[in-house]
Amino acid sequence: MGLSRSRNHKVIGGVCAGIAEQYGWDIGLVRLLYLLISVFSAAFPGTIVYIILWIVLPSE
Repeated sequence: MGLSRSRNHKVIGGVCAGIAEQYGWDIGLVRLLYLLISVFSAAFPGTIVYIILWIVLPSE
């Protein structure tokens, strides 16, 4: 099965939870890493990437 957005553990779009579930990582850790990367990259690129993944990734 390929990468998809989570339906059960989503906060906004389920992107971070879907990535965590695919690779067996902790969901909170993935969300924290996304937040840190977004903040240290001036937030704009991280937001654009999240929106693109939200559109492109299929729901479970």
